[in-house]
Amino acid sequence: MLLIGLTGSIATGKSTVSSLLSSPPHNLPVVDADLLARKVVEPGTAGYAAIVKHFAATTPDLLVEPSSSMPENGPDGKGRPLNRPALGKRVFGHTEALQRDRAVLNGIVHPAVRQEMFKAVLGCYARGHWAVVLDVPLLFEGGLDRFCGVTVVVGVRDPETQLRRLTARDPHLSREDAENRVRSQGDVREKAARCEARGEGNGVVLWNDGSREELAQSLEREMTKLKATSPVWWSWLLLGCPPLAVAMAAYRIWQNGRINKEWHEGKRTSKL
Repeated sequence: MLLIGLTGSIATGKSTVSSLLSSPPHNLPVVDADLLARKVVEPGTAGYAAIVKHFAATTPDLLVEPSSSMPENGPDGKGRPLNRPALGKRVFGHTEALQRDRAVLNGIVHPAVRQEMFKAVLGCYARGHWAVVLDVPLLFEGGLDRFCGVTVVVGVRDPETQLRRLTARDPHLSREDAENRVRSQGDVREKAARCEARGEGNGVVLWNDGSREELAQSLEREMTKLKATSPVWWSWLLLGCPPLAVAMAAYRIWQNGRINKEWHEGKRTSKL
C-alpha cells in the first residue's frame, strides 16, 4: 500500500487537494491529522485534561463560555469544549514564551495524533486499499515523511496570495494573527524545495496560484503517474504477504532517512 504524504501550509490549497483525492475518480481514504487533532482533545480525553491543566490558569477564555446551550460542565458532563481561537492566540507567535507554549501543546497533541494515524493506516491496509493519503500540515517537521512512499506539497509562489486567502477565509484574524499562523507552519516554498529534492516519483509539488480547476488538472496528471508505478495488484500482493510489506516499509524508511540526511547536510553547507 502506497502512503501519500500530503502537506503544504495554511491557505495554500492542501484541503482542496485532500477533498479531490477522497472524491471520484480517486476515492482514496484520507487520514486527516487536523481532524484527529480535534478528536484527541475532546472533553473527556487525556489530551483535553493535559491542555486544561497547563493553560487554564493563564488563559481565562480557554473553554467555550457557558450559556443556555452550553452547560457549565459541557453537554455530556465531561467539560466544555476548548475555545480554539483563544488557544490559538495563546500559542501562535514568534516570542520565546509563545514558542515554549506551542511546544507544550504539540507535545500533548502530536503523540496522540500519531497513535490514531497508525490505527487508521493499519485499517486501510487490512481493507486492501492501493493507497492512503496522510494529510499532515507538519509532515516534514514531525518526521512523518520518512514513512511515505510519495510526498505531495501544495504551495503558492507568492506569500501575499497565501495571506490574502487566509484573511478572506478567516476574517476574524488580524494581519498579525494571519502572519503568525503562516509562520508557525513554515515556509511552503522551502517545503516545496525539500519535496522536489526527493526526486522524480518520490516528491510532487502542486503549485496552486491559479484556479481550482487548474489545481485539479495538475493533480490528475500526477495521480496518473503514481498509479502507473503502484498498480493495484502490488497492493494485493503486499496484503497477502505481510513479511514483504514489512520489508518494503523498512526499505522505504531507510531510503527516506538517507534523503533527509542529505537535505539537512545540504542546508548546513549552504549556510557556511
